[in-house]
Amino acid sequence: MVVAVEKNLGGLSSAEYERRLEKFEARINRGEKIEPADWMPDDYRQQLIRLIHVHANSEICGALPEGRWIPHAPTFKRKLALLAKVQDEVGHGQLLYRAAETLGPSREQMIEDLISGKSKFSNVFHYPAETWADVAIIAWLIDAAAIINQTMMAEGSYGPYARALKRICYEEAFHMKHGYEMCVVLANGTKVQRDMLQDALNRWWTPIMMFHGPSDKESKHTAQLVRWKVKLKTNDEQRQQFLKQFVPKMLDLGMKIPDKSLRYDKASDTWLYDDPDWNEFKKVVNNGGPVSQERVEARRLAHRDGQWVREALAAAAERKPVPMPPTN
Repeated sequence: MVVAVEKNLGGLSSAEYERRLEKFEARINRGEKIEPADWMPDDYRQQLIRLIHVHANSEICGALPEGRWIPHAPTFKRKLALLAKVQDEVGHGQLLYRAAETLGPSREQMIEDLISGKSKFSNVFHYPAETWADVAIIAWLIDAAAIINQTMMAEGSYGPYARALKRICYEEAFHMKHGYEMCVVLANGTKVQRDMLQDALNRWWTPIMMFHGPSDKESKHTAQLVRWKVKLKTNDEQRQQFLKQFVPKMLDLGMKIPDKSLRYDKASDTWLYDDPDWNEFKKVVNNGGPVSQERVEARRLAHRDGQWVREALAAAAERKPVPMPPTN
C-alpha cells in the first residue's frame, strides 16, 4: 500500500529530508528501535504523541468505572483485587505519560488537555459500569482487547513506548485472568447472576467492537502507523484476533453474543459482522458519550484536590540541601 504523507521538512531541504527518511525507514524495516535522540519525521513524532497521549488518558480514565465499585465489591478478596487493579491502571498512565514526554509534550500539559476536554480517551470508558457484572466484563473482555493491541505495539518501532508496554502487558495479563474468573463464577451462579452477566455483555458488546478503532477503510491513521511499524496490525486485524480468541470462550460460558449478524466463515477464516456505527464512535470519543462529562469532571476534581501535593513537592525540590556540620 502506498501511503501519501504530508511532509513537514523541519527546515531541511527536500533532498536532505528524503535522505534521512530513507535511512529512518531502513532502520525500522531492520527491526531497530527509534530512540528519543534519533532523527524522526515530524509526522512520526506527532502520530506517536497523539497515540500515547490517548493511551495514557485511557489508563487514567479507565480506573474510574471500576474504582466506583470498590466499596461495593461482594467480598473482601474481590475488594483487594479490584483495589490492586485500579492502582495498576493509574500506574500504567504514569508510565505512558513519561513515554510521551520523551517526544516533547510535558505531563502537565497532557493532563491539562485531558481535564479541559481537549484530548481524547478510549471509547469504552465513556460508558457507565451499572452492575458488578460490568466490572467482570471490563476486566475480562476490555482488558483482553487491550492486550491484543498492546502486545502488538510492544514490538513496535518506538523504543520508550515499546518498553513501557512490555511492563504494562505483564500486569494486564493478570487483570484479564482475574476478570475471566469473575465471569466464570457469574456464569455458573444463580439465574440472577447469569442474567446480570448477559445483560452486561449486551450493553458492552458494541463499545468492545469499536475498541480497536474505525475499520481500515474508515481510519485515517492506520496505514501510516503500520508503515512505520508503530502498529504491526491494522484495526480490523486486531478485531479479528479478538473475535477468534474470545467468542468461543464466551459461548463456552453459555453467553449469547448480542449480534445476530456475527458468524464464522470457514472459507476465509474470518468472523463476519456488520460494522458498528462509526459516527457514534466519533461522537463518543469526542466526549459525547453517556458519561463523558462525568469522567472528565472526576479527573478535574482529582487534579484540583491534588494541587497541594504538587505544590509541596515543588517547594521541596527548590530547597537547597542543608550542609552537614563538620565532623571531628
